[in-house]
Amino acid sequence: MTQKSYFDESTLAGRGRRGPEPGVRVVPALTIVSHPVPRRAGERLLLDALASGGEVLLSRNAPDFLPPGKALGLPLAAPFLSRKPLRLTPGRDGGVRLHVEPDGTPVSVGRPVEGVLELGPEALAAGVPLELADRIVLLLHLEEVEVEAAPESLGMVGGSAALRRVRRHIAQVADLDVPVLIRGETGTGKELVAQAIHQQSQRRAGHFVSVNLGAIPRELAAAELFGAQRGAYTGATRDREGYFRAAHGGTLFLDEVGEAPPEVQVMLLRVLETGEVFPVGASAPVATDVRLIAATDAHLEAQIDEGRFKAPLLHRLAGYEVCLPPLRERREDLGALFLHFAREELRALGGAHRLDAEDARAEPWLPVPLAVRLLRFGWPGNVRQLRNVTRQLVIGSRGLPYLRAEPRLLRELDSGATPPPALTVLEDSAPVTPPPEKAPSRRKPADISEPELLAALRENAWDFQAAADQLGIPRPSVYDLVDRSPNIRTAGDLSPEEILRCHRECQGDLDAMARRLEVSRRALSRRLKELGLAQKNSRGV
Repeated sequence: MTQKSYFDESTLAGRGRRGPEPGVRVVPALTIVSHPVPRRAGERLLLDALASGGEVLLSRNAPDFLPPGKALGLPLAAPFLSRKPLRLTPGRDGGVRLHVEPDGTPVSVGRPVEGVLELGPEALAAGVPLELADRIVLLLHLEEVEVEAAPESLGMVGGSAALRRVRRHIAQVADLDVPVLIRGETGTGKELVAQAIHQQSQRRAGHFVSVNLGAIPRELAAAELFGAQRGAYTGATRDREGYFRAAHGGTLFLDEVGEAPPEVQVMLLRVLETGEVFPVGASAPVATDVRLIAATDAHLEAQIDEGRFKAPLLHRLAGYEVCLPPLRERREDLGALFLHFAREELRALGGAHRLDAEDARAEPWLPVPLAVRLLRFGWPGNVRQLRNVTRQLVIGSRGLPYLRAEPRLLRELDSGATPPPALTVLEDSAPVTPPPEKAPSRRKPADISEPELLAALRENAWDFQAAADQLGIPRPSVYDLVDRSPNIRTAGDLSPEEILRCHRECQGDLDAMARRLEVSRRALSRRLKELGLAQKNSRGV
């Protein structure tokens, strides 16, 4: 029986966003867009507890944000975030309530948040940027939870449900020799999808030939596509092979197929029906063996009604259709895409190391105000436009410690921003006071999950006694749980090289080393003594 979600399909229907596939559960999620550690962009936290009426407590030490397709992750781990957590609880009509305490982590959604903020279903469908302590940007949005494993990336950056659907369509059709029609707005990556289909097909060893029909002169389109014999027209001083024969045994990608002239449409239809091309000026057809993939950002059905496109050709081209989402419908991928493009640009400039920073105390390379502007922009040019903006920012910020946007670019981003959905501060928005902490009662170690154990160890700087006290179990039980947890290392698992490197980077600070290596503080101290390494105790004991 399919599990009913508190956040149903109608929650996704607002703001023009496509709804989920039947039977898919929808829950709120938080995705990292900007963080002092740049590589963390794109990591995600599913707020499953809200779907069942529970709450999620978000602090520097818990819960973990996972990279796409990974089973293990890390908390935000930023020292400027308060240990006092933000609370997220279910709101009205499938919304989310954000509870912010006056002495907790400062939160802004374009304005500072105080008390309880109601984020309705329309806001969740659009995505709400959350600014934490002016250092981290998270996007609160809706996510589809799938039972089956996520498909491989196929060279496409992002982990959104919309992109996962595209990857599944590619996997379903790639090994079939049927024509494919890719639909999507300009700049959504139609040629990248065509290349992925080719690389996953049985024709991967053949040529992938890409042709933009909108860039070929109308009078030369037939010769360019199907070839021409010498003397077939003025200027034809030699035989022309044509794109179809150049792609023989491989894949021919026809971009902007809606721009094909009527006479070329007729010839395309003949090729699809017979597998033969008629070179211009030839008296006999030539057999061809190509897999045809076409793409368009036009409404071909409307062109058929207007007499500008032939219906039989559309039916032949659309042996299988793949529809690409615009960037505004997958804003949760924006941080990862920006990081990907920035790394490419920095690599060309010899500065890719700037994205390898691991100091969570540093100022983010992508400043919070700029990250929020990128999230709110409408992106009419989609991923291509994001790549161009990223290039402008990287080149314009050479020699600076962080990105800086020119005033002209800021005006462009502000003028094209999507109007934010309405957010409601509840009348009963008095700060929520948590109940007083009680002394932990004794628990059975078997009742403690690995994520709970890991969160307690991190919160207590890998002091096993303190973690045991928090969990309400004896300290020896913590050691037993660690031994049974395949994803938690012990100090004995560390190589001398890793310890030496960490000792140098942390300047011998035992607490800092335990936090970075995520092992028992006491056991790490013994390993340092065995290696003859000096250690500093920042606790003063």
